[in-house]
Amino acid sequence: KEEKYQWFKGKRINNNNTHGTGCTLSSAIAANLAKNMTMEEAVREGKRYITIAIEHGFDLGKGVGPTNHFYELYKKAGMIE
Repeated sequence: KEEKYQWFKGKRINNNNTHGTGCTLSSAIAANLAKNMTMEEAVREGKRYITIAIEHGFDLGKGVGPTNHFYELYKKAGMIE
């Protein structure tokens, strides 16, 4: 079977709130695969999701804070602008 490599480039986000990004990305990819996306679609959508979560992460405690997993959901519900 032929191997295929795909790069998913993105901008660097200058944000210290990145705790859990690897686990979140892998879970997003798995969920997208369960929704019958192709591997490329699942990774692309997972990367889009985690990028938004990092962009809207919040300061919590000291050190590296969490990403905002619910940003899009809250925005869709009209809870934030």
